[in-house]
Amino acid sequence: MMLTDYEWQAIELSLKVSITAVIFSLPLGILAAWVLVRCRFPGKSLLDSIIYLPLVLPPVVIGYLLLIGMGRTGIIGQWLYEWFGLSFSWRGAALASAVIAFPLMVRAIRLALEAVDTRLELAARTLGEFGATITFVSNIPGETRTIPSAMYTLIQTPGAGADAVRLCVIAILLSMASLLLSEWLTRWGRKRLGV
Repeated sequence: MMLTDYEWQAIELSLKVSITAVIFSLPLGILAAWVLVRCRFPGKSLLDSIIYLPLVLPPVVIGYLLLIGMGRTGIIGQWLYEWFGLSFSWRGAALASAVIAFPLMVRAIRLALEAVDTRLELAARTLGEFGATITFVSNIPGETRTIPSAMYTLIQTPGAGADAVRLCVIAILLSMASLLLSEWLTRWGRKRLGV
């Protein structure tokens, strides 16, 4: 199966965005889950609610809040843009993905720390959303167009159904590979710990 440049760009950016989002949000997610599971303090319920807020807010609201807070003219975005170039770039897509996925990550880690069924952690790793991302950084080919936004574009384009199906298959294969790798790492970790 030969992939087009369009598909390769979407795959490359999706991997870059997702890996960056995970790398930068995972330490904070582990810390937040650990604090929620192991610590008792006033305001714990408020912190818990703030962490899970992106799950109940419409994705466009999250994207808009990111835009006004971290966009080029946003409250802290003007400095972030100078340092990292967040707005309308793959870095902004990584930030939006991290914000949307963060509550799912914290929940998964929290449940694991509480020794609850680890299948929820595996499920959380497969979830994705592009509403906040497309609102915050747009859908720029080669810069912010990930697999979900590329599929959205193809679905809206007459006669591009076959291309959308190809990207859908690619997304399924990448997700399956991620799940298999995650399962293998879980088993390997259990074996090393003797659990």
